[in-house]
Amino acid sequence: MSAHAGWTTTGSRVVYENRWIRVREDDVVRPDGEPGVYGVVEVRHASVFVVALTDDDQVVLVSQRRYATGAESVEVPAGGTDGEDPLAAAQRELVEETGLVACEWTAVGRMDALNGIANAPEHVFLARGLSRVADDGRGRVEEGIDTVRTVPFADVLRLVADGTIRDGESVAALAFAGIHLGRFR
Repeated sequence: MSAHAGWTTTGSRVVYENRWIRVREDDVVRPDGEPGVYGVVEVRHASVFVVALTDDDQVVLVSQRRYATGAESVEVPAGGTDGEDPLAAAQRELVEETGLVACEWTAVGRMDALNGIANAPEHVFLARGLSRVADDGRGRVEEGIDTVRTVPFADVLRLVADGTIRDGESVAALAFAGIHLGRFR
C-alpha cells in the first residue's frame, strides 16, 4: 500500500502499454475515505517544446492535423526525447519539424502535461540565432506537418487569445518564453 497526499493506493495493474505510453489502473482509497479507481497514463520519455524566435522577433510555428482530435493544430515545434538529453531532443525536433537550427538555447521552464491523469514531464526551450539547414523534409512528412511559418511574438499571443493556438503545451511554452523575455509585466 502507498499513499499520495490523501490518496492510498491498494492495488495497481497495467491495462495497456506500447513503446510510447503505459496506462495503469490503480485501486485507491480517495481522500474522502471512499474506494475508487484511478487511471494514470505514464509517458515513457519526457517531451520537449521549442519556442524558436527569429532575429526580428517572430515565433516559428508548425501546423498539422492531430490524429487524436482530428483537427488542424497550430503549435510550437515539439516532440519526445526518446530517452535522450532534453536539449539534444529539442535541437533534433527543431531540425526535423522546421529545417532550422539555432546557435543559442535557453531552458525556460518545466511542466507536467495533464497532471490529473498523466505522468508526462515536459521541458521548454527558447531557441535563437536561427538558420536554415539542408534537410530532406522527412521529419515534416512523418509528423504530417502541413506548414511552417513565422508570426510576430505579439501576434502569436493574439492567436492564443482567439483560439487559433489551442494546444495547451504550446500555450504554456509561449508563456514560459514570454516570461523569460520580459513580455508579461
